[in-house]
This record gives sequence, C-alpha cells and structure tokens, in this order.
Amino acid sequence: MTYPTRTLPMAALALVLSTGVALGHGDVTPQPVNTDGLPELTDGWEFENPFRDPSGEYWERALRIGSSAYSQNCARCHGLEVVSGGLAPDLRFLMAEEMDDEWYMERVRRGSGDRMPAYEDLMNQQAMWAIRTYIETRPDPDAMAEHMDRLRAIRDGLRDKQEAIAAGTATAEEYSDEIADLHEELSAIAVTIPTMSGAEKADSIARRAANILAAGGERSLREADETLTVGLSVSR
Repeated sequence: MTYPTRTLPMAALALVLSTGVALGHGDVTPQPVNTDGLPELTDGWEFENPFRDPSGEYWERALRIGSSAYSQNCARCHGLEVVSGGLAPDLRFLMAEEMDDEWYMERVRRGSGDRMPAYEDLMNQQAMWAIRTYIETRPDPDAMAEHMDRLRAIRDGLRDKQEAIAAGTATAEEYSDEIADLHEELSAIAVTIPTMSGAEKADSIARRAANILAAGGERSLREADETLTVGLSVSR
C-alpha cells in the first residue's frame, strides 16, 4: 500500500476526527505516565515538539517513554505501533512540524467530547510530547516491506543461536562476531528507512534490534528476537 507523502489538510482531518465513528475512547481509562529523565518544561506550553531532534539529549528517552505511554493510552483506538485499524485516524500522517504539533497538542489537551478524553489534567506536557515523538518516528511501511524477508531471516537465525546455546552445543561468546555483524547490518538497514511524518529518524524494528544486539550476550539474542517478532507481526 502506498501512503501519501503529505498529511491530509488539517481542516479535513479535523472533520474526520470530529465524527462519532472516528474515535472510541469512551471506555478507556487514561493511565499515568512517568516522565522521569525528561526535562521540566516550565515556560508554558510548547508550540513545537522539544524532543524532535534525534541528536538531542532527550530524544531516546522521550521515545521510550512515548512508546509505553502510547501503548497504555492510545493504542486501543489508534492501533498498535500507530497502525490504525480504520476506526480512528492514522496519526502517522501528522507531519513533524509546528502546525501539526499545535493541532496534536490541542486535541490531546482538550479532548474530543465524549469520544476522546482531555488529558491536560491527567499527564504533563513532557508525556504528551513524548507520545508525539513516538508517533512521528513510525517507519514508512513501504520502505520496511523491502527488508521484511531479510529481517525475518535474521530473526530465525537468532532463534537458531538461542537453541544451540540452550542445547549446550554453543555459547554466546562463540557467536560474538556474528552478533556484531548483525548489529552492523541492522544499523545499515535502519538508516535507509524514512518516517511517514518527515521526522529525521525512524524508530524501526531494525533500529531497535540493532540497539539491543549492541550489548552482546545471550540476553540480547532473546530480546532482539522478540523485538523482530512483534514488529514483523504488526507489519503483516
């Protein structure tokens, strides 16, 4: 499926969001978000995502917090990994720029009648911007599709290594060079994958798995396997 490179006009998107069928948040209880590790934002409400720069000090932390917060508060309606099932808008089409940031924050802060709760009294703006960071770093599925076969093969290879270690026929240390090579390959794949929002860096499963394998060891094999498995399942 080919996605447009530009978001819907904001007026049109707002119309979609305002319809009764678009959102179904009424039975979702908002969950608190722990934003420890993110800086206090004390000069009033920001107009643009302060955590957007992937080279910045807080991007990685905001991404991790945003991922968890989105899963707890948003995924039921907007979809796992922000892949909408059709009942709610696909938030991946919001562009990583000030205009769409302002629209996003207004909607999150004020809510949408009885269809989406207002979060202003339930989470701080660090949490809201962390969720925004997670949303805007979703990878382009068309670009991901080009690498699915290889990512699946890497996942299967990780499982083979775990089975060999469990059977006592190999050790994690013996696989250290192969793990390092896989880390480099996954990192190379990751930099080729764009976001749908125009954000500079995509938080793809290739990037996540590469970061996990950087630690080395048996645990990294298991966690990278799990990361790839979940990501491949969502991408089907």
